[in-house]
Amino acid sequence: MSTIQDQDLALLVDARAKSHLVKVRAGQKFETHHGIIPYDALIGQPWGCIVHSSLGHPYLVVPPSTADLITHIKRSSQVIYPKDSAYIMMRMNIKPGVRVLESGCGSGGLTLALASAVMPTGHVYSQEIREDFIALARRNLERAGLDAFVTFIHADSTQGFNIQPPVDAVFLDMPQPETCVAQARAVLKDGGFFGSLLPTTNQVSHLLRALAQAGFGLIEVEEILLRRYKPVPDRLRPHDRMIAHTGYLIFARAIAAPHPQPPFVSPSADAEDDAPAGN
Repeated sequence: MSTIQDQDLALLVDARAKSHLVKVRAGQKFETHHGIIPYDALIGQPWGCIVHSSLGHPYLVVPPSTADLITHIKRSSQVIYPKDSAYIMMRMNIKPGVRVLESGCGSGGLTLALASAVMPTGHVYSQEIREDFIALARRNLERAGLDAFVTFIHADSTQGFNIQPPVDAVFLDMPQPETCVAQARAVLKDGGFFGSLLPTTNQVSHLLRALAQAGFGLIEVEEILLRRYKPVPDRLRPHDRMIAHTGYLIFARAIAAPHPQPPFVSPSADAEDDAPAGN
């Protein structure tokens, strides 16, 4: 049976589904306006148990998911939502053993997801121009126990990437990724994966032009919408509010020189264009 141990990260969820990410520390305690829970009362208990605070409020104790870790990080900038980061992992083939370059770490939300995916034999290189962002992201990675799989680089990405090429994938998380597309291609292996996320269509247009000029193909632009439902069997219905648009996801593949003109489009786009018209 898997039990809660000293130094484990745990998610405490109250009766109203409000969650708290904590690090279990022997001899210390978790405190809220609902009362106190000594961490010693958690150690040795099975995951999924229910404990009560000093005021009698119940808390469910479960191990956090990667999405939970991202949701609860300390932030100074907007993070990439789990609904987007999970899809990024799949589309860019991020898996154990991969070397991936990220430009623009922000608060470290995507960095955390990348590190979780490449461990234990892969590595994430995160290049960022702002030292305060690096400091915050490093603290968030340390809290999650994933800092060993990330190297932070303080540098201006428009001047190139300070990394030994080639890498398997590059993700640009910055307002003007088109200024770093050529630099990204220089360190990305042939056939490698490119990704970026942008909030507006005019930014996407600038990036699309730069990708075509730098020798990328299979270019796609996508958007992920996630709709949550109230899990009540007798009156199942959508939640009243939803996080709709978060950003446009742009994916591409590095093509070996000489570059085809025009660049190959994505297989899904070909299939859609070739489909017969409906009645």
